[in-house]
Amino acid sequence: MATQDDVRRIAASLPGAVASEDHFAFSVMVKGRAKGFAWSWNERIHPKKPKVANPNVLAVSVPNLNAKDLFLSTDPDKYFTEPHYNGYPAILVRLEAVEPAELEDLLVEAWRCKAPPDLLREFDAQISPTS
Repeated sequence: MATQDDVRRIAASLPGAVASEDHFAFSVMVKGRAKGFAWSWNERIHPKKPKVANPNVLAVSVPNLNAKDLFLSTDPDKYFTEPHYNGYPAILVRLEAVEPAELEDLLVEAWRCKAPPDLLREFDAQISPTS
């Protein structure tokens, strides 16, 4: 079972990743703009009231809508979506249903979706240094 602490730890290990100061979210700077790759899902609990952050569900970017469909079809106990995310390449992940290693793979891929080329090269050099 993954936790928000796991999310923080993994996101902090990614080059250029920054945590939001006002809510549970992580982004990477691209040409001076923050590009979010993971954030706490805001759930509408009551129809006429504001959405509320759900700390047990993480929204993460995915490369495209085909990848989103693939995730959603593999394990609905782990991955789901809602109408707000229709047409947007992101999935919702139940933290209690994923292990930390799987969460790491999801966050690295989400970060890759947003990171600029120089940070991708830096990260790739760290994980596979040339001899």
